This record gives sequence, C-alpha cells and structure tokens, in this order.
Amino acid sequence: MMGGIQHTRVARGRKTKVCAVDLFCGAGGLTKGLENAGIDVRLGIDVDPTCEFPYTANNKAKFLPKSVDDVESHEIEEAFQKNCIRLLAGCAPCQTFSTYNQKATSEDKRWWLLRQFSRLILETTPELITMENVPRLRKQAVFQEFVEALEGAQYHVTHDVVNCEDYGVPQHRQRLVLLASRLGPVHLLTPTEFGATRITVRKAIGDLAPLEAGEISTSDPMHRASILSKTNLKRIEASRPGGSWRDWQEDLVAECHRKRSGKTYPSVYGRMSWSESAPTITTQFFGFGNGRFGHPEQNRAISLREGAILQSFPKDYLFAPPDEPVKIKSVGRLIGNAVPPVLGEVIGRSVLAHVSNYPNAMENAHLGARSHA
Repeated sequence: MMGGIQHTRVARGRKTKVCAVDLFCGAGGLTKGLENAGIDVRLGIDVDPTCEFPYTANNKAKFLPKSVDDVESHEIEEAFQKNCIRLLAGCAPCQTFSTYNQKATSEDKRWWLLRQFSRLILETTPELITMENVPRLRKQAVFQEFVEALEGAQYHVTHDVVNCEDYGVPQHRQRLVLLASRLGPVHLLTPTEFGATRITVRKAIGDLAPLEAGEISTSDPMHRASILSKTNLKRIEASRPGGSWRDWQEDLVAECHRKRSGKTYPSVYGRMSWSESAPTITTQFFGFGNGRFGHPEQNRAISLREGAILQSFPKDYLFAPPDEPVKIKSVGRLIGNAVPPVLGEVIGRSVLAHVSNYPNAMENAHLGARSHA
C-alpha cells in the first residue's frame, strides 16, 4: 500500500518531523487522527470551554480556550516545536455554510472566522495548511478569497469533496478537504492508497450491549439512549431499517408530515440499516425524530457512544469527566461537530507522504522560521 509505505518510512526514520496546531479543535477528532498518523500536535484552540476535557483527556496536545478572533500569531509560533515542518489545521464552524442554514450572507460574522484563519496563516506562514468543512463552502466567495490568499502567499493548493465512508468512516459524510503546501504540489491520499475498507453499522456498533430507550449502560455512561414518548415508542416499533415515517399507519404520522410540505422530509423517524453505512451524524443524532437515527433493531435512537463510534472515535474516547454526569445535548453537539478521527488520519498520512518527497524540507523550514522571526 503506497500510503502506508511512505507513512512508515517517515515515522520510523524521523528524517522529517511534522508538528501541528489545531484551530477550532473541538473535542479533538482531527487532532486524534493527526496523532494516529504520526504528527506531533502541539496545541488545540477553541472558544468552547466544554471542549477542553475531551481534548486534553484523549490527546497529548495542550488546549487554549480562546476565540480565533483574539489569537495572536506569536501564540501559534510559540506552540510549534523547533526543527519541524509546521502544519496549521482548522475547521471553522460550518453551520453558516451548511444546507441547514440557507439564510447566511457574506455579512454573517461566522464567515469572519475563515478570514481570521487566513490572517493567522499569512502572519505565521507555516509550511503546511489543512482545512475541513462542509461541501457547500466551496461555492462561496469567502472560500475563493481564502484560496486566492494562500496562492498569493506561494502555497500549492488542492481541495476536493470526499465521502468519508470511502475511507472507512462508518457513515455517509460528504466533506470538503483542503491541503496547501509551500514545499510543492500536494494531494490527499486516495482510499486505495490509504488502504481503506468500508465499514457497516453492524461492524461498527453491532457488539455493543443492548439498551432500552432511556437506559444507561452500567459499564459506560456514554452508552446511553434518550427517553422516548409513548407515541415515539409506537413509531419506532413500526419502523423498518432504511425506512421512514411513510411506512407507518396513518394515526402515527405527525401532523406536519401530513401536509404537502412534510412530504419532502422522508429521512426523519427512520432506522439505520445493519448492512449499510450510517447517515451523516449531526449534533442531534441522539433523537429518533431528528433523522434516520433509530437503532437497526432495538426500539430506541442510537446512544451517544454509538454516535461517537460512527464518527470513528475510539470506543474508549472520553467526553466527560468520570465523576460528572454526561449531558446528552452538550456531548451530542461535540460529537456531531467533530472531524472524524479517521479522516484526520487520512489528512495526516497524506501530509507525511507529501513531506517525504522533500528530504531537505526540515532544513529549509528551520531557515525560513528564523528568517520570519
């Protein structure tokens, strides 16, 4: 496997070390993937304080609770280790560019976050850049501005929309991935180069202990399912894998779906299929009525742990301190907003494969860093 051979040579030979700072780091999905690939992530930055525990409990990097608006270039430069190729990674919050937010305009402040990412790139000039976001961003003027700024700063830029399930993430998740390098042309490893195989829902979560709606596992507080009303319990009992509310008898159908406009939302109130990938895990995946998030055979929505696993987080990833109760909405939001760690590993191994083509990159980077300083 080409990607694996290059990755092994870089990691074991240590001819070239890559260190990273993760902007908008969230609960640490991208950082975990980069670390798994062999990249030394030095710092994660996020304005949300609830990210700090999962980020630091599961990763080696330090955490800085700060808005990117207020981050200064020296804070990033000081985090990077000397004698390494520097990678600045970022996934600006994507709600503005999501299909769920059709009213966004260029004046929306959240678009400013991408411009702040661009500011920090131009002020620190790291050798490598990566960004992950929703596909719709690619069509926005602010993204074109971002790419043009990188190209004007002598970066080779590539970007494409990928389906995460092609890389072994057990869900159908379309994401925009950008890579940029001052060393030379760069590309994302293909699924074949990465050595990926598709993973079904059964393979991902089929071995977890059964739960009732509202039940919490005694061995894992993250394996907990939301309570269902009597009506929703009847609805899920009437649901079949891969189906929707259209399969129910008339008295179970919600009033909003009986209207003509409701006919356009067939993907809510459905069960997942064991033999397929999961649908996109959103921040509301723990609710049966929020999508096709019903368990394939148990009468409940998937648990927080199941959602995290379908996002490709390790089964023992911690999202809340052991001595504190798990807040379903808060943790669900962290999981749904995360970069899947497996996608992070794809990015990391792509970066290492790229750097291995430039044996003098370390020396040049070191000289460039001294010159910039």
